[in-house]
Amino acid sequence: MAEHDPNQAESQEQEPLADTQSQQAEGEAQAAAGAAADSPAGEASLEETVEQLQTDLLAARDAALRAQADAQNVQRRAEQDVEKARKFALEQFAKELLPVVDNLERALEATSGDDPAVKPIAEGVDLTLKSFQDALKKFRVETVDPQGEPFDPNLHQAMSMVENAEVEPNSVIAVMQKGYTLNGRLLRPAMVMVSKAAS
Repeated sequence: MAEHDPNQAESQEQEPLADTQSQQAEGEAQAAAGAAADSPAGEASLEETVEQLQTDLLAARDAALRAQADAQNVQRRAEQDVEKARKFALEQFAKELLPVVDNLERALEATSGDDPAVKPIAEGVDLTLKSFQDALKKFRVETVDPQGEPFDPNLHQAMSMVENAEVEPNSVIAVMQKGYTLNGRLLRPAMVMVSKAAS
């Protein structure tokens, strides 16, 4: 007959007791976690997280709008630069042609008269000058000839001022050299003589 071990029986009784205590501890921990989540502190933490996310969203949206506006500005500036380059690409070339037009006009003035020997030359110079002027107009080079107009410092350069009671003060009474514009931009100011009131 086997002998009864009191220690073994005691250990067998303690094992179920330990399992029960462990289960109770786990249940209490879960209840505490649930209570913490349902507590006002947990709600406050959730509200702070939502508020932070909303702030981040607004900041990201603002940054995206700024980036889009910057891209549009860059594109607009690039288009303006291309347009200016297209409109004023001939500026330097047109400036070099203006003295040729001046010389043709002087030659035409010098050959004016009734001399039959000079008349064919004058006609040739006149035709050449008109061809030059038509070519300039085709590329939007316009003449500034302000005879009799009010003096405009944006378009005219006053070479001298002369007292003249017959016209309004600050009127152009003589054009010594015509001016020119390219697409509205001044290529060369007109050199003029301006009237002033009699002293």
